[in-house]
Amino acid sequence: MFGRLPMYQRQGQSAFRADLANIQKLAKHLKHPEQKIKTIHVAGTNGKGSTSHMLASILQEAGYTTGLFTSPHLKDFRERIRINGQVVSKAFVIGFIQRFRSFFEQENLSFFEMTTGMAFEYFYRKKVDIAVIEVGLGGRLDSTNIIKPVTSVITNIGKDHVQFLGNTLEKIAAEKAGIIKAHIPVIIGETQSETEQVFIEMAENCESDIYFADQTDSHLYESDLKGEYQKKNIQTVVATVKVLRSKGYAISEAHVQAGLLNVVKNTGLRGRWEIIGNDPLVICDTGHNKEGLTYSMSQINNLEFEHLHIVFGVVNDKDLTDVWTLLPQKATYYFCKPDVPRGLDADLLMKQFHAKGYRGSAYNSVNQALTEAKNQANSKDLIFVGGSTFVVAEII
Repeated sequence: MFGRLPMYQRQGQSAFRADLANIQKLAKHLKHPEQKIKTIHVAGTNGKGSTSHMLASILQEAGYTTGLFTSPHLKDFRERIRINGQVVSKAFVIGFIQRFRSFFEQENLSFFEMTTGMAFEYFYRKKVDIAVIEVGLGGRLDSTNIIKPVTSVITNIGKDHVQFLGNTLEKIAAEKAGIIKAHIPVIIGETQSETEQVFIEMAENCESDIYFADQTDSHLYESDLKGEYQKKNIQTVVATVKVLRSKGYAISEAHVQAGLLNVVKNTGLRGRWEIIGNDPLVICDTGHNKEGLTYSMSQINNLEFEHLHIVFGVVNDKDLTDVWTLLPQKATYYFCKPDVPRGLDADLLMKQFHAKGYRGSAYNSVNQALTEAKNQANSKDLIFVGGSTFVVAEII
């Protein structure tokens, strides 16, 4: 499966498909399972994964059999497709591939197109009450964008994947706004001056109700996801729950509270400001663009420690311009290459950082870099691991 099919997670741009033709062919071949299930569609630059998991956790607490489709995975492909937190069975994955392999090869489907079809088929076969569907990349042309959801959610807009989505926030917002459907309400997580009108105009064109979560008064709930940035995601989730209630979903305050406090337990989410070691404190986070790293660095600044050690790796299409304005020069860096074809060589990464005045060494693997950071750190230091989802995946 991994070897034969184009996969953006590993290959990058060459695997990206800029139209919905293939997924529409696959959906037709599968007899349109996506039309036979209730869904919530979640897009955005940052926070869409956490938001999707929070929504799924709340719906589970409310007693709904809840599907969850997210990407990328950290350890196991099956993490992408879950029902009530349980990953899709190996038997279903193998059976699905065996049944439709000739069709996949004949139509030259991408990895994500195939996986999206698999998720829809699984959720339909298992008769879920509702499925939370996270877009893979963008929105308008994303393979998931063949559903007609109960509601759409767009968390925020930042400059990521500009080679596909455009080089301004307005252009990126227009792509994400492509998930807004006629007469289907949409929740926007964050009001941004550059993008607000883009969403309003799209909603008006679709005759869809639009809600800006940060413009509504809402109680701030506690969550087991401890990143500071989760406060905005929680606000988005609470606004979405209000819309779901208006659609007849029985979700109480107790369900919301329990769902937000048990996201990891209910859904298996990992890698979001996760403490993976003590003495010294070791924290990892999958945030990998300007907005994500801004939150991580802000939270680091609120902690007490003697010296900061940063285990850092990126993919080879990453624009490091914004990174250098965010990462502190006084830290010691341990540069590494995530173990995917797209990973940027650690020596090249180190040279680019050295040229900007940073200090640190390159290592052969993420685990070697983390081991050396632990060896160098004292018990009062802080080790942060990040830069890429794939770096975090190797150490949790």
